[in-house]
Amino acid sequence: MAHFAKVNQGLVVEVIVAEQDYINNMVDTSPGTWIQTSYNTHGGVHSDGGTPLRKNFAGIGNTYDADRDAFYESKPYPSWTLDGDTCLWEAPVAYPDSGTHTWDEENRRWVELVY
Repeated sequence: MAHFAKVNQGLVVEVIVAEQDYINNMVDTSPGTWIQTSYNTHGGVHSDGGTPLRKNFAGIGNTYDADRDAFYESKPYPSWTLDGDTCLWEAPVAYPDSGTHTWDEENRRWVELVY
């Protein structure tokens, strides 16, 4: 079995588990295209050492970029940029080495969470 994402105008609208034969023969009259995605791929790396597929596992609401042949999440903050190699969003400041932090967009910095 494999995972497939239904993409309509660059937006993932559905994700299913199916055999390729099912995708090839299914009758689907709704707009969009089924594109295979890998549950084991994140940041362009396959977690089991296999061949990564389309940079990241697709989720509903994610973007499919046909030019990059990649899935990625929505931009979390205006100041963040998309890494073209991993298709993961990066903050303008590196995440601190220790502790748990949240992003402060107004001040463009990580703020440590104190419990």
